Amino acid sequence: MVRSRSTGATLTGPWRHRDLAVNGIRLHVVVGRHFGPTRPLVLLLHGFAQFWWSWRAQIPALDDAGYSVAALDLRGYGGSDKTPHGYDPRTVAADVSSTVRSLGHTQAVLVGHDWGGVAAWSTTAYAPDQVRALASVAAPHPLALPWSLDHATLGLAQLPLLPEARLRVDHGRWVETLLLRRAARPEVWSPADLQRYRDELSSWPSTQTVLGHPRAQVRGAFRSAGRDYRRRLRAGWSGPLLTVLGAQDPVLDLTHADAAQRLAHGPSERVVLAGVGHLPHEEDPAAVTAALTRWLGRLPGGSGNAPPAPGPPPASEPEAAPAGSG
Repeated sequence: MVRSRSTGATLTGPWRHRDLAVNGIRLHVVVGRHFGPTRPLVLLLHGFAQFWWSWRAQIPALDDAGYSVAALDLRGYGGSDKTPHGYDPRTVAADVSSTVRSLGHTQAVLVGHDWGGVAAWSTTAYAPDQVRALASVAAPHPLALPWSLDHATLGLAQLPLLPEARLRVDHGRWVETLLLRRAARPEVWSPADLQRYRDELSSWPSTQTVLGHPRAQVRGAFRSAGRDYRRRLRAGWSGPLLTVLGAQDPVLDLTHADAAQRLAHGPSERVVLAGVGHLPHEEDPAAVTAALTRWLGRLPGGSGNAPPAPGPPPASEPEAAPAGSG
């Protein structure tokens, strides 16, 4: 186990950094300034080649809207421990559910992008009672992963040495290329923004541990644990679901995204953002924040202390789907 020095753990802003002893390791989270046990918990889970900082626009916005918001560095990323093992869905789900408890809550709304969305779905499989609701942001359901080389390097990650080398070469140039290729609005990042991602992903052991999630997803699929995982996912989950998609996502098409609508058994909504690619929360943060706050405000069992944003989401095409529909 390696506890690396993460530049992301020192980035200042309208938030606070915390380290949690979770599931036998240390996980790094960033919480809103007004985080507390009396507000509903919203836990943000980042995707591949990123870390908590990808949610920098949503953290203060959800904090101001009255939620206890926390952005987690997944195992192997950022300021969290870099472990040699523990990237299988069951362990990742335990990381997430233990984080919820360590933050002083019994339930959370999980908001997951890309592989963070897969981690959120895994939590519904292994700790469903702790998931109050789920927002999937450009993330596939684990039973409908698009098995292409592009999706979170799913295919490439299975190769030995090559993906690690790509992450190291030219101080993480591949990370920058990957993000720019997946965005419909690459101009949203400044050179300094992209450099933060390169810094976090290009040094050892991150070059190896960030690949643990897609590797474990594939390599465990044909073992008994993988069969149990699929059985649990097929049993379905009945909580509220929000799916946020970019209309120009080059990684996740609507066919794969709609699988979540079919596999969920609770109330389901979908928002498609025009002119947005695979990173909606960074490419159009205002639209994603508006969609989240509106949906959160309608959830049963209480919401934040501030009213949801009025009006339709900017540059979006909202679509509502009944439970179990595609």
